[in-house]
Amino acid sequence: QVQLVESGGGLVQAGGSLRLSCVASERTNSRYAMGWFRQAPGKEREFVGGISRSGGSTAYADSVKGRFTIFRDSAQNTVYLQMNSLKPEDTAVYYCAITSTFSTNPAAYDYWGQGTQVTVSS
Repeated sequence: QVQLVESGGGLVQAGGSLRLSCVASERTNSRYAMGWFRQAPGKEREFVGGISRSGGSTAYADSVKGRFTIFRDSAQNTVYLQMNSLKPEDTAVYYCAITSTFSTNPAAYDYWGQGTQVTVSS
């Protein structure tokens, strides 16, 4: 069973930046696609962005496109979510997850991290 640990969340002012990290307990490069999701209070978990197994392609939700970037460090079994120009509506618990076949549907993901809180103040 693959374990995922997120870190890097915190409190930031609107317009600021944060970088989230997701460290896997085993090699994920070429094995798993990885996705980032978020869940705000009272809302469903939503897709934020993802990266393919090879790391050669990424996809983002429209709400974060142009502001968030996903990249992976294969040597460290780590995937990052760089978040710039943060907005109060980005406030949520952020989760990373892995799947054998990339999808924007959280139900397709097999393993999840515990989540990290991101709070953006106005």
